[in-house]
Amino acid sequence: MALLEIKVNGRDHQLLVDATASLLTVLREHLHITGPKVGCETGDCGACSVLVDGKLRRACLTNALSVQGAAVVTAEGVGGSGTLHPIQKAFYENHASQCGFCTPGMIMASKALLDENPNPNEMEIKEALAGNLCRCTGYINIIRAVKDAAEKMAHGGGNR
Repeated sequence: MALLEIKVNGRDHQLLVDATASLLTVLREHLHITGPKVGCETGDCGACSVLVDGKLRRACLTNALSVQGAAVVTAEGVGGSGTLHPIQKAFYENHASQCGFCTPGMIMASKALLDENPNPNEMEIKEALAGNLCRCTGYINIIRAVKDAAEKMAHGGGNR
């Protein structure tokens, strides 16, 4: 066991974790944060996507101890206290989720994109979401939601 000091969604945590534990395991089993989903556990589906120090990472492939001292943001931490982030709101308004399993990972990939590129074109959105699989929507509404969020954020309609 090893001590992990980490900030998740703005809160500091000190946890004793197994040296081989993935970040996904720590988030779900130790901190009870269920946004990052257990999908493929091979990094192929993107359902476990989180931001680590602002960079998109697959929590299932990330050793928890490798993010010692880092700031991790999950879909639960994207919005403010009791408010939705413009990306979350755009997903809701554009009906960008059906079963919802991929939605937290899509939200995180979208946030990472818009943090880097506040005005992406459709191809850039598709490239940014390429690592996140959705079996229900066909991606049309997801792409529309990312465009909508970018537009709202560009016109002062939200936070980064």
